[in-house]
Amino acid sequence: MDLTNARRRKSSRSSGQANCVEIAHVADRTAVRDSKNPEGPVVFSGDVNWSVFVR
Repeated sequence: MDLTNARRRKSSRSSGQANCVEIAHVADRTAVRDSKNPEGPVVFSGDVNWSVFVR
């Protein structure tokens, strides 16, 4: 999946620090990556599973 133009978000609680995860909603999935390693692996979750995880 091409994530080149994905709009990523960090938690507002990260206070601008680089030590957190970033998420991007792409199609019907949520992509999660480590902000310290933006070229590293990405974990994908279906949007339903992501919603359950966040709750």
